[in-house]
Amino acid sequence: MRCWMIGAVVVAMLAVCGDAFAAPELETLLETIKAVGREGQGNAAAGQAVSELSQRGAESLPLVLAAFADANPLAANFLRSAVEAIADRAKKSGKSLPKSELEKFITNKEQDPRGRRLAYELLSNVDASAPDRLIPGMLLDPSPEFRRDAVARLIESGEKALKDKENDAAKAAFKKALSGATDDDQVKTVAKQLKELKEEVDLKKHFGFLTEWRVIGPFDNVAFKGFDAVYPPEEKLDLTATLKGQKDDVKWEKFATDHEYGIFNIAKQVAPHKGATMYAVTEFHSPAARVVELRLGTPNAWKLWLNGKLLFGRDEYHRGMAIDQYRVRGELKPGANTILLKICQNEQTEDWAQRYEFQLRVADLSGIGIASQAAQATSQK
Repeated sequence: MRCWMIGAVVVAMLAVCGDAFAAPELETLLETIKAVGREGQGNAAAGQAVSELSQRGAESLPLVLAAFADANPLAANFLRSAVEAIADRAKKSGKSLPKSELEKFITNKEQDPRGRRLAYELLSNVDASAPDRLIPGMLLDPSPEFRRDAVARLIESGEKALKDKENDAAKAAFKKALSGATDDDQVKTVAKQLKELKEEVDLKKHFGFLTEWRVIGPFDNVAFKGFDAVYPPEEKLDLTATLKGQKDDVKWEKFATDHEYGIFNIAKQVAPHKGATMYAVTEFHSPAARVVELRLGTPNAWKLWLNGKLLFGRDEYHRGMAIDQYRVRGELKPGANTILLKICQNEQTEDWAQRYEFQLRVADLSGIGIASQAAQATSQK
C-alpha cells in the first residue's frame, strides 16, 4: 500500500513539474548536437539526439530554433532536421504549431538568422498571411535573406507603379528599395530604374567603397616571391619614406577612383605591373569600436591588414573578380583605422591574366555599407 502511495505521489509530481524535468533533458540533447565536429566527431551521438528530439512536441520548437545561435554549419544541419521532424510530426498528428511564439522568434533580431529563417518557413506554411505581415518590416533587417525579400517586394511595387504610369510612386518605391538592397543584382535593377526616372544614384556611397588611396610600388613578385616577401610597408608604415622598389626608388602616391563600383585599376596607374607587388593604404574613421567586414574583390593575390594586424591573405591568381568576393572580419577602433592592402600580379601573358585591380568596402556583418565618418564630414562641406 505504501509503495503504491509513493508511486502515485511521484506520478503526480511528474505531471505537475513535467516541464522542469523535461527542460534539462532537452538542453542536453541540444548540446549533444552542437558538439558535433569535423571529420565525423560526435555524428552518431548527434544523430541519436535528433532522433530523440523528433519525438518532442511542437511547443519545443522555439528552444530548438534558439540553439542555432552558436551552432557550427554541421550542427545547424542536424538542428534543421530536428525542427522539420518535430513540425512534420505535429502536422501528421493534427496538432498546431505555436504560431505566436514562432512569430516572436522571427521578429527577434538578436536570434540567429538561420533559426529565424527556418521559423519563418514553418510559420508561412501554416499562416498564409505571415509573409505580407512580416516581410515589409524587414527592409533593414540584419538577415540579408529577409532583407532581400523586402527589397524584392518594393521592386515589384515600383514596377507595377511604372506600368500604371505613376512615376512618383515608382520613384518612392525604388528609392526605399535601394536603402535596404545589398545584393548586386537587386542594386543594379533598382539603380537602372531610378536613373531612367532621372534620379541620381551614388553606388560608391551606397556600398561603402573606399575610393581614395595612397599606393606604393612596384616591389618584386617575379617567380611569385612577393606574396611571402616582407617588404618595408609591412614592417613600418611611413607615408613619407622613399623605398627601394623592384627597379627604382618608390614613394607613396595619392590615387583616387571614380569607378561607380570603386574599382582601382593598378595596371593603368603604375608600370611595370607584371611580376609586381603593390601596397595600398587608406584610413577609415569610426565613431566607436565595432566589428565589421572588409569586403574585397580582386583577381590577384593579396594580404590585408587592419591597424597593423594581418587579417587574411590568399595566394591565388586570376580566379575572376566579383563584389564581396572575399569577406574578412575585423574590429575597428574609435577614430582613425589604417587599412593596408598588399596586392600581387604574376607574369602570365594571356589576355585574361592582365587584370590588376581591386575594390574594397567596409560593411556591417549583414552587408550594409558603412561610410567613413571622415568621408561623410568631407561630403557635407
